[in-house]
Amino acid sequence: MKYIEELGIENKEEIKSLFYSVFSIEPWNDDWSDERQLDLYITDLIGQNNSVSFGLYVDDELIGLSLGRFKHWYSGLEYFIDELCIKTDRQGEGLGSFFLREIEKDLKTKGYKAILLQTEKEMPAFDFYIANGYLPMKGTVNFVKDI
Repeated sequence: MKYIEELGIENKEEIKSLFYSVFSIEPWNDDWSDERQLDLYITDLIGQNNSVSFGLYVDDELIGLSLGRFKHWYSGLEYFIDELCIKTDRQGEGLGSFFLREIEKDLKTKGYKAILLQTEKEMPAFDFYIANGYLPMKGTVNFVKDI
């Protein structure tokens, strides 16, 4: 049985475990070996007043995460996904698409108007989002400056 649930700070340890297992290997290779930094990052995502996080469960095992936040915009309430993942050994089964559809249905019933996210064009996630009806924002660019 597969279902989604809203997650909160009480789910932090299982969120950290799944997040680390997905993003510490190919294709992401993020170095989350500093446990304190990982704890702070996950707390930033799930422990704020505007945090909105979902878990995808299959047979009561957490296999998917959507960690984000809501924001009020002139057109209405928006959900910004900061991190989305499916357990590595469960990818390719259609679970990510199922997860997004369920999140969209849940948010729509709560009055949300849009979902926003960002990913890298060279990563497999880019094509996944395109296949699920998400469109690149025209005229938008991200900036970064190391200091």
